Amino acid sequence: MDLKFHVLIVDDVVENIQVAMNILKEENYEFSFAKSGDDALKLMQDNNFDLVLLDIMMPGLDGYEVCQRMQQSERLKNIPVIFLTAKVDTDSMTKAFKLGGVDYITKPFHADELLARVKTHLELYMAKRVLQENNISLKIKMDMQEKRILSELEESQKELIYVLTEMIESVSDETGKHIRRVSEYSRLLAHYHPALSEEEANIIYDAAPMHDVGKMAIPEAILHKEGPLTDEEFEIMKTHPAKAHEYLKVPNRKIMKAADAIAYQHHEKWNGEGYPQGLKGEEIHIYARIVAIADVFDALTHKRVYKDAWSIEDAVAYVVGHSGTQFDPTLIEIFEDHIDEFIAISKL
Repeated sequence: MDLKFHVLIVDDVVENIQVAMNILKEENYEFSFAKSGDDALKLMQDNNFDLVLLDIMMPGLDGYEVCQRMQQSERLKNIPVIFLTAKVDTDSMTKAFKLGGVDYITKPFHADELLARVKTHLELYMAKRVLQENNISLKIKMDMQEKRILSELEESQKELIYVLTEMIESVSDETGKHIRRVSEYSRLLAHYHPALSEEEANIIYDAAPMHDVGKMAIPEAILHKEGPLTDEEFEIMKTHPAKAHEYLKVPNRKIMKAADAIAYQHHEKWNGEGYPQGLKGEEIHIYARIVAIADVFDALTHKRVYKDAWSIEDAVAYVVGHSGTQFDPTLIEIFEDHIDEFIAISKL
């Protein structure tokens, strides 16, 4: 920061300007001067000043008006203004301070008084600028630190999801490829959805692997049973979304919150006949509606212990045929419009 202060002296009497400059020159200040309010404001627009010594009684714009206009300018309002005037009445002094002046010195002024007051207000102005710059630097540092911490938290969430995904694979009939494909389908649907951002598409991609985390609470005999489940076994299987919600409801970070919504609601149906809550239409979280389509399409097109893989044509026909009953019609339109991309993912 430049420590050579630039002072603007404004007075319609040249002799008064010369007197002030002669007194202040021992401090090695840089000076500019103006003989009218208009000239002073023009100089201020083109130069950076650290202090203005301002006469009140001038033809045209008087000192009060100059100070008032400075206060209306974002660039000029913080420059300290010391009024130099022969007016000594209380009303004049009060008006000067109300308009933004920081000090008021009456003419004829004493050299020591002028030197001391100018020095004091320049030091205060310098301290204020340093404080502002330090505050800006501190804010930048804090913002960067906050972003770093949030980034680290997100990475921790992703690592936790990876560990839990490994556990899901170990206890269920799902494979890592299934989980990856569901994430890819889900991000694709979110990418093309007009109401979702790319950030949300990436959140869904990171959270989708948790859609069946509740299956860790289901007995292995049911998870790995070959053939259809009994009614009783199916009721037990239907508890896995609620179990997932018990695991995921506490964390308040965006990826884990997304994972909770997906795991808890991806078996809900658009017509309200799904489980576990019987939610209907847009009561179902958009993330869960997306993963519901991804999960079913992938399950149909790949072999499981209880069924053979369907053909792509039959799987597409099933998904499209359940638009408005099981699935969100808007999402099914996106699915149909970009079916080639979904088929490509199905081959991963």
